[in-house]
Amino acid sequence: MSILDCIVIGDRINPGFKSTRALIEGEDIDGLQALALRQVASGADYLDVTIGPRGYEDPAFLTEVIRAVQGAVDVPLCFDYPSAAVQEVCLRAYDPARARGRKPIVNSIAETRLDMLELCRIRPFDVVLMTSEYQDDGAARPARGSDDVLAVAERLCARLVRDFEFSTAGIFVDVTVNSLAADTQGMTATALDAVARIRRHGGMRGVHIMGGLTNIGNMLPPLELDGIRLAHLMESAFLTAAIPLGLDTIMGTPWNPFRLLPEDHPALRTFQ
Repeated sequence: MSILDCIVIGDRINPGFKSTRALIEGEDIDGLQALALRQVASGADYLDVTIGPRGYEDPAFLTEVIRAVQGAVDVPLCFDYPSAAVQEVCLRAYDPARARGRKPIVNSIAETRLDMLELCRIRPFDVVLMTSEYQDDGAARPARGSDDVLAVAERLCARLVRDFEFSTAGIFVDVTVNSLAADTQGMTATALDAVARIRRHGGMRGVHIMGGLTNIGNMLPPLELDGIRLAHLMESAFLTAAIPLGLDTIMGTPWNPFRLLPEDHPALRTFQ
């Protein structure tokens, strides 16, 4: 099932969701498998998998969760940890045969943690590139505008293709979508501008461009319009603006009512 002709990475196996946190804390493997099945049935092409801080402390349980999810669905997995040690556990647990031979995704690599690329020795993987920070004389600096985001994406893509033989089709550039309610610095506008500039960039032809849509609705009031939650309408408004610019990958909850809004829709006008 295709959602707006985008690749969809289902984000629900994450303890940031209260219901999932309860499954993880209760070691409810059947419940996690059911959650995986529901996401795939709703259109997920990949499943993001994290058990939160427990992944650092309990590699055996992390391995059990990965194998259980792969026992329930045959889509490839995306491992959401900034630690090379935890990613190594994930990659060793992952079985490509259970994903019809497809590679997992390492989420995510940044200029400040390029050591994670050495994980290629374990097994081939695709990669999410984090563009929200960059390396400056040994220190991490936040990307402040689309110039910074574009420069980080360009440097990282070139490094992966040149030194690690990645294809651009295996690279997902995350333009970092933030909460609208807390966006006091124009980060949403920065993300949209970055989507357009990355897609036009000749040196990054073929890369995927993604955003984590669940972030958009954080802290918005629980209001509805025509039976649809405001947070979900803002997700659709972002997609309505971003897809024509070149966004082609959604990190989000696949059963949310993603759609392109008409120009006169009040949610789109408010978003703009």
